[in-house]
Amino acid sequence: MAIHKRTRLTPIQREEVYSFSGTSPMETAAGIVRALRRAGHEAYWVGGCVRDLIRGIPPADFDIATSATPDEVEGLFPRTVPVGASFGVVLVVEDGRPFEVATFRTENGYSDGRRPDAVRFAGAEEDVRRRDFTINGLLMDPGTGGVIDHVGGRADLTARLIRTIGDPEARFGEDRLRILRAVRFAANLDFVLEAGTQAAIVRHAPAIAAVSAERIRGELTRILTEGGARRGMELLAETGLLRVILPEVEALQGVDQPPRFHPEGDVWVHTLRMLALLSEAPPADSRLAWAVLLHDVGKAVTRSEDERGVHFYGHVGEGVRIAADVLRRLRFSRMETEAVLDLVGGHMHFMHVREMRPNRLKRLLRGELFDLHLELHRLDCLGSHGLLDHYDFCVQKRAELDDAVLRPPRLITGRDLIGMGLAPGPRFAEILKAVEDAQLDGEIDTPEDARRFVAERWLEN
Repeated sequence: MAIHKRTRLTPIQREEVYSFSGTSPMETAAGIVRALRRAGHEAYWVGGCVRDLIRGIPPADFDIATSATPDEVEGLFPRTVPVGASFGVVLVVEDGRPFEVATFRTENGYSDGRRPDAVRFAGAEEDVRRRDFTINGLLMDPGTGGVIDHVGGRADLTARLIRTIGDPEARFGEDRLRILRAVRFAANLDFVLEAGTQAAIVRHAPAIAAVSAERIRGELTRILTEGGARRGMELLAETGLLRVILPEVEALQGVDQPPRFHPEGDVWVHTLRMLALLSEAPPADSRLAWAVLLHDVGKAVTRSEDERGVHFYGHVGEGVRIAADVLRRLRFSRMETEAVLDLVGGHMHFMHVREMRPNRLKRLLRGELFDLHLELHRLDCLGSHGLLDHYDFCVQKRAELDDAVLRPPRLITGRDLIGMGLAPGPRFAEILKAVEDAQLDGEIDTPEDARRFVAERWLEN
């Protein structure tokens, strides 16, 4: 959507009303509030930024609520984007950053379980009472730092509670995604779901299936990456949401493993332990987070037992297949899908790193996703037996081998193969890989060696 450039105010008027220069998002957001007030409007910071400031955490974004109508907001600021003007929402673009400015409003009727059927501009108190959770319903005057609380949000922040504003049945009926957002806030903030709110989530859990895959994916990714991933998964399981959204993950509960390798317990417990470790330094890489969640998803369908114990033959291949279904269902991008599947498919490689031929080890160490593979392996070990010998071996080897060793210049090309009398075709890829393998293994190191290698294997047959 194009940015609107307005010039309704004269230069003198704009200087009087709109005189600020923000050097940080907070200062810019405060300047937007000042500009609205100088123009005669009521304006406050609202929502998550107020919640975070009260908690002593720098907000990621600043949202502004105002009595100004969208037309008045667009007429006041030089660069705006009317992303939801019919709902009273305009983005004000300052210092290259967008700030959401929303007109105070009430909403009525949610026939699609997401958007209001009707919107009416209203006052500040009516506006916050239509919002989702009490901790997100606070207003702040950036000039004084004073907080206006119409919904009991300050008390719930102190008590570390996630509670809907008003009737949870009504709030979840208005936007079904709030069912999942409640869990996400509880996990990310390390808060507790208020009893009535949690009971309503349990009752409404099946309705989450009607929410778009993209919105569900976004909330799940934030649960996994922004802190409290273990608690988030536990709450999803406790409320019945996991059964609806990720039945493949719920199936890991009760899938016991050999105590020798997994003294921590079943596959579900192992996955939760890894998620807890992942959350120690948020935000986590989303590809790694999803790989942690799905790396053993194949064990639920491959578990077998005989006189020698419990086995999971083929669980990696099945895990890749099941993970692909999950990622497709949640509409991940092709690049994200390929990365997560690469991690899931390779998570057992580290068992054999000490026995690998040099060419295979070097290919592993130079891989584009090697750092993520290595971290997944570390979490896998710490989430089970705790042994990091293979991890330490790889860290040492990666430090010893520079890029010149891991990515030596190519000794021979396809054109060279044609010059040697070989016909172009699919076999060229096989030949070039074999030459590089021999080079990485230290068997050849000059173009002449490479030609001799090819001649002996492919020209004399």
